[in-house]
Amino acid sequence: MTRLGGTNLPRVGGYNQAVVLDAIRTRGPVSRVELAVLTGLTNQTVSNVVRKLLDAGLVTESGHAPSNGGKRRTLLSPRPDGAYALGVHLDPDAAVIVLVDLAGEAVMTRRLRLTMPSEPADVVDRVARAALRLVDRSAVDPDRLLGLGVAAPGPIDGSAGAVVSPPNLPGWDRVPLTKMFAEATEMPVALDNDATAAAIGERWIGGEARAGSFLFIYLGTGIGAGIVLNNTVLHGDSGNAGEFGHMAVEPGDRVCHCGGTSCLGPYCTPAAIIDDLLRRHGPAAADRIGLAGTPDALHEDWKRLRRAARSGDPDARDVVRHAARRIGQAVRGAASLLDVGRVVLGGEGLRGIEPLVREEIDTAVNSTSVARAIRPVAIEQSVIGETVGAVGAASLVLHGNYTPGWRMLTEASG
Repeated sequence: MTRLGGTNLPRVGGYNQAVVLDAIRTRGPVSRVELAVLTGLTNQTVSNVVRKLLDAGLVTESGHAPSNGGKRRTLLSPRPDGAYALGVHLDPDAAVIVLVDLAGEAVMTRRLRLTMPSEPADVVDRVARAALRLVDRSAVDPDRLLGLGVAAPGPIDGSAGAVVSPPNLPGWDRVPLTKMFAEATEMPVALDNDATAAAIGERWIGGEARAGSFLFIYLGTGIGAGIVLNNTVLHGDSGNAGEFGHMAVEPGDRVCHCGGTSCLGPYCTPAAIIDDLLRRHGPAAADRIGLAGTPDALHEDWKRLRRAARSGDPDARDVVRHAARRIGQAVRGAASLLDVGRVVLGGEGLRGIEPLVREEIDTAVNSTSVARAIRPVAIEQSVIGETVGAVGAASLVLHGNYTPGWRMLTEASG
């Protein structure tokens, strides 16, 4: 059992509130006595913190534990309407916008088609207006809305709040998304790359099922990873940990935008898998499945190929499995390096083909004697689903406000 460490020093009340709230979210419904054991705080400190959380409307008394002969203990749960956050996931062809409550439920969702993603100012304007309309229609108390999270393709310059020439968004050279969205919405804004945001969403919403450590593999227009070790999200020195598409696999003839020929990305993105179908099985297979094979038809082609693989088309299944085996190679190396016991798969690009991909990755990761001797690595599907990028973006705000971290130790109590 992972233990969340609190401190009984009066000056870090804000940190202790985050520790207790995180324990309630992760392990709830839970009693005050159980919270003292989980957090390492004294019973008196837990009682004081719980009273503040109740007064703030962040938790609620949700019933009683079964009696063991004495007084029944009151159970505590998060209060879903205690706080809200907006999340935006930017992808080359669409933006997914969600309004998420404290329990991690998407209250409202909107998908906005992006016909001109090469114009960042136009994208920000349209997405911001759509996000604000979503809030207006929801009847959410504006005082409970904490801010807006943005998940975007990397690389990210975290200190500048900018995306830096993402390969799938040509023309987006050092676009200051944090500043632009803050000005457009007049809200606090948090920014991270989509895979890391997805991992934060899994940690926030997954509760006990995602406590501890895991590697999150995200497949959208591209492929990336988010890393959670002992409940801490790793960002790396530049804020770009998890560039999974640059993991080296069996070299081939496809050149990555970084110049390498052994990077995973050019062999397992949706565009690469569609190209692989044409290479391995020819135009007849593409015609049978209904693929146009043009760049502007990528989104629809990928839907059709996934549908064909799900329906048992041998050529579609072949190329999906072929790509999944390469992903499995990279996952095996990453899982061994990080020593994680769980790999989570998510992203809109995986919809409908998760079983095929999961099977190949499971075989690659758990076929070694080392894995079998110590413990198998669990290969699991995201608990959030296809909107994991947008929900993860909203979780950037919730996580940043209510998850215990060393930053809170240096801040004033409150």
